[in-house]
Amino acid sequence: MKVYFIGAGPGDPDLITVKGQRLIAACPVCLYAGSLVPETVVAGAPEGARVLDTAPMTLDEIMEEIGAAAARGEDVARVHSGDPSLYGAIAEQIRRLKAMGIPYEIIPGVSAYAAAAAALGRELTVPEVSQTVILTRTAMKSSAMPAGEDLATLGASGATLVIHLSVRNLLEIERQLAPLYGADCPVVVAYRVGWPDELFIEGTLSDIRAKVRAEKITRTALIFVGRALGEVDFRDSALYDGAYPHVLRPKKAVVR
Repeated sequence: MKVYFIGAGPGDPDLITVKGQRLIAACPVCLYAGSLVPETVVAGAPEGARVLDTAPMTLDEIMEEIGAAAARGEDVARVHSGDPSLYGAIAEQIRRLKAMGIPYEIIPGVSAYAAAAAALGRELTVPEVSQTVILTRTAMKSSAMPAGEDLATLGASGATLVIHLSVRNLLEIERQLAPLYGADCPVVVAYRVGWPDELFIEGTLSDIRAKVRAEKITRTALIFVGRALGEVDFRDSALYDGAYPHVLRPKKAVVR
């Protein structure tokens, strides 16, 4: 018996991995985060499988279901949105699984930030503009941010920021980042990426809050901040530059 933590991607059922899809189809128990994972993702569970939406369940209730499946010798597909390693709350489940002696495996998935960048048609790492992407969140009603991970500290790098779980904190984001990035810095708020009602709101640090408020978005959104989002005047990468030989493209000999 094994528990499989499966990244289902951000919402589009076509973005789940082949391995994740195969395991859902094979496991007699499927526990999925229904608030973020559409039912179509788990529709391929075997006939007669125990399929439960864990959105209204507590951690204790989820672990009870897994423990019962272990007693029956049944594999469990534990389906999370995006990639389980990012804000997936799997660490606390893994800690309990280890205490219970239940084996597990993590199947990676497409992260919402990657799907959003693809849908926007943008590269987040633009030469000489931004070569670093920082995934973070802000402290609201959830657990506090660790020391040194506040926006002012992270923003001092000038990196492209991808801010999770913070769309109701845009005033504070503007307050902390405008002095670092400039009030005119491009911002994109990506709402329900991969779902039929996905929406992208583009603006700047100075006007994005009003635009988001007008759309009445209060949850399930990512915030992208950085100059790479709007940059069009940048140098080409050295990757395909003929003037930069490398091991797969050695310098051509000069014929005399």
